Amino acid sequence: MLASKFGLRSASSAKSFALRSLSSNSTATFDLSGSFLLHKLDDGIGPKNSVEASRDELMDMFELMYTMRRMEITCDNEYKNRNIRGFCHLYDGQEAVATGINSALNVEDSWITSYRCHCVALARGGTVAKVIGELFGVIDGYSKAKGGSMHFYNKKHNFYGGSGIVGAQVPVGAGLAFANKYNAKPGEPMNVAIACYGDGAANQGQIWEAANMANLWKLPMIFCIENNHYGMGTSIDRHSSISDYYKMGNEIPGVRIDGMNVLAVKEGMRFVKEYCAAGNGPMYVEMMTYRYHGHSMSDPGTTYRDREEIALTRSTRDPLEFVKRTMVEAGFADAEELKEVEKRIRKEVQAQVLEAKASPRPGVEELFKHIFATDIDSGESEYPPHIRMPNYEKSFWG
Repeated sequence: MLASKFGLRSASSAKSFALRSLSSNSTATFDLSGSFLLHKLDDGIGPKNSVEASRDELMDMFELMYTMRRMEITCDNEYKNRNIRGFCHLYDGQEAVATGINSALNVEDSWITSYRCHCVALARGGTVAKVIGELFGVIDGYSKAKGGSMHFYNKKHNFYGGSGIVGAQVPVGAGLAFANKYNAKPGEPMNVAIACYGDGAANQGQIWEAANMANLWKLPMIFCIENNHYGMGTSIDRHSSISDYYKMGNEIPGVRIDGMNVLAVKEGMRFVKEYCAAGNGPMYVEMMTYRYHGHSMSDPGTTYRDREEIALTRSTRDPLEFVKRTMVEAGFADAEELKEVEKRIRKEVQAQVLEAKASPRPGVEELFKHIFATDIDSGESEYPPHIRMPNYEKSFWG
């Protein structure tokens, strides 16, 4: 059942094996056989079935993924303690997708995603304190308490945020790809744009319209479906007439990637980036992944799937356990060292949570900033000439 759900190799063999390991400080080659399925790509064109990675690279990936995991678990706890209110969609279980994409792209590439955006914000120049602070609604939050859980943004790192409307980020992503092609230097690879969205959004008309234009104009656009197998509480076999999402672009080539294997995501996205940046047009990417929490904090996540399914995925396909096992088998680290890393990160996350809690709430004057921009690059703004307050007598007049 689990193997068919993920549509790739069987769970028992879903791990990388070190083919060559010289020393704990060297590079090893890891087998990725069975990690990819291809659509509309000629023979010989696609990701490689092996990838090289160093100890430092794997350790960096593990540290980022474990920080993501601890941050999301903290969000869960703080939400239950009523320190976080409103919508809150957690990413734990899907960490290998954001981390692998981040490893393959560079900061000049544009990235926009759905409302499940905390971990992408962290990968694209954020800190735990700023992410958690935004959820707490404090002035030092990622968006100065104006965005909340679903609206992070970092123009310096070309991260164009989470989108609170299902699927709405995809046409914006196509626009970013258009801008990247427009601004590209002749004869050089283009910067790409990636829009991540869930399987629940994959059948929307606005996505096909964006894909059609992207293909007509040969935009360097990556349509990335994070297939966690449930659109809110509805399984893919009940909400979609096609389950091979990487084929949904019709004439647009596609790749299905094992999204629980960070090395497969990195290698798959390396290929996709090179393909799109070379002027070949867009590509569909389907990441086979899984979320441990429900759709949002209001969803227990156990009414439409049983606890045994969640437990089986945790025990056989957890992306963090995969990286730990890979490092141990390659001789890059031992279990005790990895435990110490986890202990250090738990302390760091907790310290940043306390830092966020110490930040003040924004003053009333902050409500009126960033409405009329005077300088886009610096973020300077001016007050609008009139702001109507609930109490008319307290309205602002310039």
